[in-house]
Amino acid sequence: MRRENQSSVSEFLLLGLPIPVEQQGLFFALFLGMYLSTVLGNLLIILLIRLDSRLHTPMYFFLSHLAFTDVSFSSVTVPKMLLNMQTQHLSISYPGCISQMYFYLFLGCVDSLLLAVMAYDRYVAICHPLHYTTIMKEGPCVLLVAGSWILSCGSALLHTLLLEKNMRRDNQSSVSEFLLLGLPIWTEKRGIYYTFFLGMYLTTVLGHLLIILLIRLDSHLHTPMYFFLSHLAFTDVSFSSVTAPKMLMNMQTHSQTITYGGCISQVYFFILFGGLDSFLLTSMAYDRYVAICHALHYTTIMSQNLCFLLVTVSWVLSCTNALLHTLLLSRLSFCGDNTLLHFFCDLSTLFKLSSSDTTVNELVILILGVVVVTLSFICILVSYGRIGATILRVPSTKGICKALSTCGSHLSVVSRYYGAIIGLYFFPSLSNFFGEDIIVALLYMVVTPMLNPFIYSLRNRNAKEALGKLFSRATFFSQ
Repeated sequence: MRRENQSSVSEFLLLGLPIPVEQQGLFFALFLGMYLSTVLGNLLIILLIRLDSRLHTPMYFFLSHLAFTDVSFSSVTVPKMLLNMQTQHLSISYPGCISQMYFYLFLGCVDSLLLAVMAYDRYVAICHPLHYTTIMKEGPCVLLVAGSWILSCGSALLHTLLLEKNMRRDNQSSVSEFLLLGLPIWTEKRGIYYTFFLGMYLTTVLGHLLIILLIRLDSHLHTPMYFFLSHLAFTDVSFSSVTAPKMLMNMQTHSQTITYGGCISQVYFFILFGGLDSFLLTSMAYDRYVAICHALHYTTIMSQNLCFLLVTVSWVLSCTNALLHTLLLSRLSFCGDNTLLHFFCDLSTLFKLSSSDTTVNELVILILGVVVVTLSFICILVSYGRIGATILRVPSTKGICKALSTCGSHLSVVSRYYGAIIGLYFFPSLSNFFGEDIIVALLYMVVTPMLNPFIYSLRNRNAKEALGKLFSRATFFSQ
């Protein structure tokens, strides 16, 4: 976010390896062979682990993720190096350099954490062999890998943002902070609204943490549907935490500023968890489709590996989508005005302040919006269309009731989630009168996540039974 009077570097020159020109063909063939061996070798490991049921153990589960990470890590730098050696074109664009740095740090950190996780797995296997299957269960293994990805993503983002900030020229003057005008409410009523929104946020956090706890403790909930639901619960908590705490702090302290880095980080995590929500809801719709339309093959199709693959792909696509928007945002210039008519750093609001051409940013939003939101929504509609067709082939009251019981909660969440998105982004002209866009955003980011735990717990028999067991245990131990 830079002023117009700056001069900036648009590309960098990579001098490459210190080898004589006449030997570049030999070294190109050598490194190409090494890179192809890396890719094919690690993909073969992943395929073997996927196909051989004897390798479905924690150690090989971690090894498959390490193999995928190694392929990705090599692919961050080696293809560009080989391309430069072959074409003698040594330049790399500014966004390309930033992106390369992000994924280099991201995948390098994942590699390191996975090696530490594998060391812990070997420690348990040798030092506690009798308790190995109890300690290294599916849940902890998934949690260890997911934690590695999330920590690596956060670490790489922090380094990338600091790098982007330091790469600005010394002769530029930039906006160091923004003013968030917040909610359009009277000053004397701020205390009431503060209490109200604080209660909603705490309900959101506690409700979703309770769902995660129930799924973790009750073995009856160790199914694909609840596996996706636990990730959705974590995503909803994180999504609300991106904006709500800052909004509440501003209401309480009357300090409306947010730093440049804080604004960029808020945009990144807002897009990350918003996209992740969409992908997870799509995965859950596919799970419901298989459960109803292919009930006899459900356990075979919705295997542990497929479920984890769907969640992992959701995280990777969401991180990439958020990073692209954030990098494009960081290239915009701002002149003077730093007042945001919102309670968080919204992309559309930031575009209005920018003195740069935002055509590319808006085009990317349109294209990726179609991929992330529209295609996901179409996939959900197709899944439920197939479910409806399957039910209508053999219409019965029992079948309809079972379908509603299976899909009712998910349908409720989907309708409110996509309804808010359509009202906020696809029809903005309907929500820009007297701060109505802010109200729709509140429904999308605060109210919808708060209602999700009630929908999944009150409308689901298994969840209610698990909740009853948990309260019975708590009552028993308190006596």
